[in-house]
Amino acid sequence: MTATPTRTALAWEYSPAPEATDHLRLAERYELFVDGAWRPPESGDYEPTINPATEEPIAEIAQAGDADVDAAVAAARAALPRWRRLPALERGKYVFRIARLIQERARELAIVESLDGGKPIRESRDVDVPLAAAHFFYYAGWADKLSYGLAGRGAEPMGVVGQIVPWNFPLLMAAWKLAPALAAGNTAVLKPAETTPLTALLLAEILQEAELPPGVVSILPGDGVAGAALVREPDIDKVAFTGSTGVGKDIQAALAGRGIPLTLELGGKSANIVFEDAAIDQAVEGIVQGIFFNQGHVCCAGSRLLIQESVAETVVEKLWSRMARLRVGDPLDKNTDVGAINSREQLDRIEALVASGEEEGAVRRSVSCELPDRGFWFAPTLFTDVAPAHRIAAEEIFGPVVSVLTFRTQAEAIEKANSTPYGLAAGIWTDKGSKAFEVANALQAGVVWQNTYNHFDPTAAFGGYKESGFGREGGMSGLRGYLRVSS
Repeated sequence: MTATPTRTALAWEYSPAPEATDHLRLAERYELFVDGAWRPPESGDYEPTINPATEEPIAEIAQAGDADVDAAVAAARAALPRWRRLPALERGKYVFRIARLIQERARELAIVESLDGGKPIRESRDVDVPLAAAHFFYYAGWADKLSYGLAGRGAEPMGVVGQIVPWNFPLLMAAWKLAPALAAGNTAVLKPAETTPLTALLLAEILQEAELPPGVVSILPGDGVAGAALVREPDIDKVAFTGSTGVGKDIQAALAGRGIPLTLELGGKSANIVFEDAAIDQAVEGIVQGIFFNQGHVCCAGSRLLIQESVAETVVEKLWSRMARLRVGDPLDKNTDVGAINSREQLDRIEALVASGEEEGAVRRSVSCELPDRGFWFAPTLFTDVAPAHRIAAEEIFGPVVSVLTFRTQAEAIEKANSTPYGLAAGIWTDKGSKAFEVANALQAGVVWQNTYNHFDPTAAFGGYKESGFGREGGMSGLRGYLRVSS
């Protein structure tokens, strides 16, 4: 009898697949973009923007101060009458042109987003940049159709809007804010995040190429001082902010009594709920997408994993096996799943909260992987035996860390999901549609995904409740925040 040959198990190894950067033409220094032109800051201050994967400087960035904010707002005020009187169809053409230019420079923008922010190139390439273009396309179409979306009522632009965006999705958040504001006839002053200003400054180049009239959009890189000056500027008509809950509260206090409309999209501690009737393998992929996408630097990250007790052991076992296959490393390598933490400050916060989880008795498991010698890195981490009162279950970590809690009944799942001061998003994994609708209606969350997670569309509204903010971005709801609607 012929012996059966022994099968050799396949061992998959990935050769490096780095995205080429030799075609990039980044400037050594970037100025402020004010009134359609580049100008140095009044203070003369410049700071380097750092590649978090290597800790090496990329370019010198001008730092805006009070005088620069005054100049940008004055330019926006001067440009407003002409821009708001422009036929809506013509305004829409400008917004459409911006979208097309983003598409034309998509590869460059994706690489710069990964260089400056640390996220994997496949996320910048396949999510951030295409979605940014899609938002400009979407709102370009709304520009001359506003009355149809407002049941025939009249609407006027708010006026001069101040917009502050975070470091986790620099280009996409700029698109979320600028596209509806411009389509509605507003002028804008945008302040990008201190650690990730580059794609916003490349967007300024795109605005020039699109021949957007001077003053309609100014872009002021800088630190929190510039943001505070913009919020306190006496000649603005609207503020939109995406960032931390603490800063959002400060902005709300600064605007109190001034009658200035405010949109806040703040932090989250979102629950990702897995019921026993879920498709477990699909749910595991959704859990990974929900918490390890962009290194967990996502305000709606599914950082609290709630699993029904009857399947908890199975889900955790499959999740841990899947986590072991995540590839951590060079953000510009197309094989990378988890890139660099955005900054030393953020890495320190993640490490402090993870240490508190261990001190409070939760069981930590971190993926065993070789991390680069330089840069800011944190291995994907799973906590079990987590109590609702633990800091890792209550505070936003904003990193690749997921905390597992269990529940027995649907009512208990809802109670645990809602036991947080945040209310931004949630996920539900079940094969029963009626259960999904029932649970979604009971959750205190602005966005609820069923059998998926972290999927975005420019036509859908996004925003939160409680300490996750108020107001919506995306869809027709995103336009309403930039319009004064008459009854």
